[in-house]
Amino acid sequence: MEEFIIIEEYIRHSHIEPQFIALLEENDLIHPKAIENKRYLHPDELSDLERYARLYYDLSINIEGIDAIHHLLERIRALQEEMQDLRNRLQLWE
Repeated sequence: MEEFIIIEEYIRHSHIEPQFIALLEENDLIHPKAIENKRYLHPDELSDLERYARLYYDLSINIEGIDAIHHLLERIRALQEEMQDLRNRLQLWE
């Protein structure tokens, strides 16, 4: 069984506001799971959550800005993967 992160504990340890988590969830930036009246976050999303918190609290970027940054980073990742795929295919012809 995978280990999930209890959101309430993460909030308590990281000193972020519960409203911030709700805003991220509303904007589909994180995808918590509810199990037995507790909300959990998949460990793969932890690095994203920490990045969003730094943008929000340290750089004062609002949720809309974080969403735009998220989409740009996803596009960059997709383009990098496509470029690597094209490089691999090109090497077959060389």
